Amino acid sequence: MSHCNDSSPSTFFLMGIPGLEAKHFWIAFPFCAMYLVALLGNSTLLFVIKTEPSLHLPMYYFLCMLAGIDLVLTSSTMPKILSIFWFRSHEIGFECCMVQMFFIHGFSAVESGVLLAMAYDRYIAVCRPLHYSAILTDAVIAKMGSAAFLRGLGLMTPLTCLVSRLPYCGPRLISHSYCEHMAVVKLACGGTTPNDVYGITAATFVVGSDSIFIAVSYILILQAVLNLSSREARWKSFSTCGSHVCVILVFYTPGLFSFYTQRWGQNIPMHIRILLADLYLLVPPMLNPIIYGMKTKQIRGRLLRLFYPKRIQAVFDSPHSFGG
Repeated sequence: MSHCNDSSPSTFFLMGIPGLEAKHFWIAFPFCAMYLVALLGNSTLLFVIKTEPSLHLPMYYFLCMLAGIDLVLTSSTMPKILSIFWFRSHEIGFECCMVQMFFIHGFSAVESGVLLAMAYDRYIAVCRPLHYSAILTDAVIAKMGSAAFLRGLGLMTPLTCLVSRLPYCGPRLISHSYCEHMAVVKLACGGTTPNDVYGITAATFVVGSDSIFIAVSYILILQAVLNLSSREARWKSFSTCGSHVCVILVFYTPGLFSFYTQRWGQNIPMHIRILLADLYLLVPPMLNPIIYGMKTKQIRGRLLRLFYPKRIQAVFDSPHSFGG
């Protein structure tokens, strides 16, 4: 037991997807394809918004934050996952493992905060449109973005510190594709109650508070939309919020499922749990730019000007085209 009080291990070993080791090579191909789509989609979204002056509005600033966060989330995990699947590079340094854990959980919390800010943006746009520019100034947007980052990263800093100080004297084999918090904590040979309590509390606080405020925002939006006399105005308001609702569902649904099954889903096969946890960090970043690209006419218009002749763009940008 004296070994428990020695320094932390120099390396851990990531298993990948336990039970599917023989299929790792082939699983890597769709993972790589989705990763490339996520990189291309989010980078294109950032480029389009930066180069199109008409998109320099609060909604698109928040969308830039979302795209940047998604790039961080995918790039902090997928290169290592692909190296495990294709090259059997299972080893990861202890410090690298802690950094990866911080980025995964920290930026997931930041993304939740940005989604909340986007819900507030949609509330102001629908319920108080005449005051939109006065309320959501550049300074306010910067403060909201900073608050989301400080809260998310601030909450996850103690979590990472607690894990890094645990004694590890048993096997160094992590039953996961990346350094997920609970998967690492299970390797510790000391008391892990503070880690368990803080992890559950922080996650519940972030997801619980954000989802409640998002739900309240959309209840108020729904009430305001239903009170509109014009059917066209109601459709336009619903269309304005449609992209954000899709992104919220894509982010929270697999995220909550992955979070709770890692702790209490022992009846679910491990390879299913790990596979879903991997996809949680890959599918939302891949789908977000696709959802906004399809649903937002301004973004579609800019993309069409880049890749299609002006005559085709005019057809898509006509008043009868899909989206809002």
